[in-house]
Amino acid sequence: MFENMNLDVLLPYKVESLPKVAIILLNYNGWVDTIECLESVLRNDYPNYQVIVVDNNSQNNSIKYMQEWADGKFDVCLRQDNPLRNLSFPPVTKQIPYFYYTRREAEKGGKPELEDTLKDIDFQNITTKYPLIFIQTGENLGFAGGNNVGIKYTLAKNDFDAIILLNNDTVINKDSIRKLMDAYKNNQNSGLFGGRIYYYSKPEIIWYDGGKFNKWLGRAVHINMNKSNIHSKSAIKEVRFITFCYVLIPKRILVDIGLLDESYFMYMEDLDYSYRILKKGYKLYHVCNSEIYHKVGASSELEENSSFSAYWVMRNRVRFIKVYLNIITAIIAIAFIILLRLLRFIPYIWTGKWEIFKAQIKGIICSITSSHNNDS
Repeated sequence: MFENMNLDVLLPYKVESLPKVAIILLNYNGWVDTIECLESVLRNDYPNYQVIVVDNNSQNNSIKYMQEWADGKFDVCLRQDNPLRNLSFPPVTKQIPYFYYTRREAEKGGKPELEDTLKDIDFQNITTKYPLIFIQTGENLGFAGGNNVGIKYTLAKNDFDAIILLNNDTVINKDSIRKLMDAYKNNQNSGLFGGRIYYYSKPEIIWYDGGKFNKWLGRAVHINMNKSNIHSKSAIKEVRFITFCYVLIPKRILVDIGLLDESYFMYMEDLDYSYRILKKGYKLYHVCNSEIYHKVGASSELEENSSFSAYWVMRNRVRFIKVYLNIITAIIAIAFIILLRLLRFIPYIWTGKWEIFKAQIKGIICSITSSHNNDS
């Protein structure tokens, strides 16, 4: 619908008649990736959006560097041979108006009356009329907790129709948000919406193309993972899982379902939310033509990457099973997970991944012996 629109001549009332979406990016020590992501987001062709960057108490001055970038003091350089360089380059014109809030200020809705004073400023080649928002949480709240701060800010402001959670280590096509919003406008308040995600390092290879749930492993399975040249028969289809690397959540559903479950801290909170959505009778929509690119490892599972990841992935798988599956199914599923770990005992020792194995077992034991409350 807006493929060929000229944003420079689009009248304000026309922009404001479109649903407003808040795009939330969570940063933790990843300011370089976040800036590259912002460069792609701020040139997208859906005109009624505002970007909120939540910093999870980074230890490398991320907020300072991101503010200096917005002030026009530097731009992040991208290699000439980067096949996705055109999505974030040349840099958008600086300075970019922004507001900085503490967690407490943000969760009260910030200062909307001051933000409104910047709405009519000419942002030149930036395609939003709203200032950029930086929020400092003051502590590492994990994926769910950090994103919840951004969500609470938008709920308190109460001037949006939907939110998009977008991983900071992604870049998007110019039309990605518009196509996701088109799907939302045609199916408002009936469910969540996600898009197709490719590997950043291999832009022709799919990482996520919709998902489903394997209850015996307590995990989600990505459809068409590591495949290429997939042509979908329809632009939108129903799935059983949406990764929160890239997801649109309508405001009505946020109010009905609630925030992300912070007891997961990291990993599995998206499967939890997807499951809660389906139990309430909503749907999960995969928008095939809304495409982004994610800086994720192309061959390793999360629990193979580090002891830290191994612990949280396994702990949260078992926790999810305990919370949502009936007792008989849960016992069988947990026993199956333990058996698979034991079968991999020798390969772990042989490949020098003993610490990974120990972290997995620790995560399983922690979840089995704990209550369903926040034990992170």
